[in-house]
Amino acid sequence: MTSTTDTTRELLLSRIRDVQDYPKPGVLFKDITPLLADPVAFSALTDTLVELCVRHGATKVVGLEARGFILAAPVAVRAGLGFVPVRKAGKLPGATLSQAYELEYGTAEIEIHAEDLSADDRIMVIDDILATGGTAEASLELIRRAGAEVAGVAVLMELGFLPGRARLEQGLRGAPLEVLITV
Repeated sequence: MTSTTDTTRELLLSRIRDVQDYPKPGVLFKDITPLLADPVAFSALTDTLVELCVRHGATKVVGLEARGFILAAPVAVRAGLGFVPVRKAGKLPGATLSQAYELEYGTAEIEIHAEDLSADDRIMVIDDILATGGTAEASLELIRRAGAEVAGVAVLMELGFLPGRARLEQGLRGAPLEVLITV
């Protein structure tokens, strides 16, 4: 658990909107756009994530496509760290490392520019939601294959009713999982 204050946690949670039946019937979507539109809440989130990067000795921040980019980029700037995107396959130019992973119904693949990471780097992975854990788990493998160390994974929200934490546990190899809000 992080040192996020109850006040900050309540502020963040109050700015996350539930959208019924999106993107399909029966799904309750957690929309973070109201949080992003509120400069006080977005700044509080950014500050909290910066503190985690500092605490865990990160030298670079990886953001997972797509909402992870929105959260991770300002964290990297405010913390004075580099930002490295992990993208869906085929979206990065030039040479990449790729990692396939299992989804509930099929597979997906993500990529990273390996030259953006080095053996001296400690990487904090940032994303908006931990759901099934597949993308986060694959990103940890990519980071290690690029020669860097994983400082931790930080997410705004964990969907506690899904198996993301259990799936991610082995891939963390002792690195921390920092969750600001569990729903």
